[in-house]
Amino acid sequence: MTSRKPDEPLARNSRLRLVRPRSLATARRAATTRRTRPAPRPPEGTPPRAELARQARLVLADAVRIARWAAAPRGPQPGLRAATAPPPSASAASGSPSAAAAPSATTAEQAAAALDLTPDRVRAGWDRARLAGLVELHGATVRPGWRLQAWDRDDSAVLRGWVALLDAWSLVHPAPEGVSPGAVAEVVEAVPQVLSLLQLSQGPVLLPALLDLLGQRVDELREERCEVPDDGAPAHPAPPAERLPALLDWALEGLAEVGALTLDGEAGPEGRHATLTPLGNWAVWVKLEQICVAAQSPAGNIEQSAADMLRGCARLTPGPARDEYRAWLAARPLAGAVAELLAAARGEDALLRGLAFEALRVVGAPAEAEVRAAVAEPPLRPYALLWLAEYEGTDPDDAPEVLTREEATWLWVDTAAAVADHGESELLVRHLDSAVQGTVPALLEEVRAVGHPRTVQVLVALAAAHPDPALAKAVRRAAFQVHTGTL
Repeated sequence: MTSRKPDEPLARNSRLRLVRPRSLATARRAATTRRTRPAPRPPEGTPPRAELARQARLVLADAVRIARWAAAPRGPQPGLRAATAPPPSASAASGSPSAAAAPSATTAEQAAAALDLTPDRVRAGWDRARLAGLVELHGATVRPGWRLQAWDRDDSAVLRGWVALLDAWSLVHPAPEGVSPGAVAEVVEAVPQVLSLLQLSQGPVLLPALLDLLGQRVDELREERCEVPDDGAPAHPAPPAERLPALLDWALEGLAEVGALTLDGEAGPEGRHATLTPLGNWAVWVKLEQICVAAQSPAGNIEQSAADMLRGCARLTPGPARDEYRAWLAARPLAGAVAELLAAARGEDALLRGLAFEALRVVGAPAEAEVRAAVAEPPLRPYALLWLAEYEGTDPDDAPEVLTREEATWLWVDTAAAVADHGESELLVRHLDSAVQGTVPALLEEVRAVGHPRTVQVLVALAAAHPDPALAKAVRRAAFQVHTGTL
């Protein structure tokens, strides 16, 4: 027997009251307690991140000034506009930036006058701003990139921007004339080994040693590609030996221009030596760590699509799952990886939606713009708002407060759909605890109103799983009403 009188309202039945709700973040934290591996430490003597960021800001000082000038609103006055686009055959491997991103002569002179720079420095700074992600081009419109907006307050944004510039060093410094694009591309591909030698040496390295390594690496690349036709002649003639020193000089000067190394000593090749700067040393270490992470994919999902990777992580505890996310992200371009995760989140599987945003938490700041855009998509809006709240420093326990009651209810149904599809009945029953409503009737009323496409399936599954007959009956009635469109 129950203690409820026949005329007692349904909402006052204690069996139909919910326990004090926990926030979604609290529930997630309780379910994700884990041990984490200590973060790898950079090489001894590496300056603190704040100092590295200060050095990166110095390297990109002109680029930041030009980016802010270009992105500032000026009414009818144009900012930096693109010149005529080059023919499609233009090759980035040649070391020449795309002319489509170069400022016109008029706007370069305007920027030079406004910033007290020469037009040549404006063009150079503009190339760096574009390559470091400080500006975005949308047709003829220049918009500030997320790194520019975070430049003064976020050291990570600064360092990521500088690393992006380092990756594009061959676009900053024109390649020597008279060298084939194929030979230039081979040297660009061989440069990481040159940088690794500089880091392992922990000091100056004479150019003859670097030249010897460069020649060996170019030969290895040709052997790996098996560029030998049937007649035994090379498919592409190797660059003459006398051209390799010029190509090495070009590469080292380009790396010096972006602040990765310094060149010292006498002008002759026997006397000159190269040394990594603290920034360059740190960047090489970071890239080696990324390679190690990618090689240690714990669950073997590194080559899978985003959706398949997330499915593979569904049964992992949060610590190993995050390791898997990092490995998967390290193995592909970041922009494409973020787009692929959001595409998985837009699918019908609610579990993948939640896991995709967990993976985006590992991405951090580079995903901010895409996540902000996802706020406009109703299925992603609650997840995106929580992501942004935590990204902006809100305590995870307080982050759900950014959601309206309707958004929180929609998220409750979506999470329940994930549990119903992939979890156990006990988990679905316990999921009631995270509802923001204080009673089952209030929850059911708002669930019916929110219009989630999985509402009927969720309510039917909850009614079948719950051991309380009175509550199960009320939930079944609500499922029928949603299905038939009755009140």
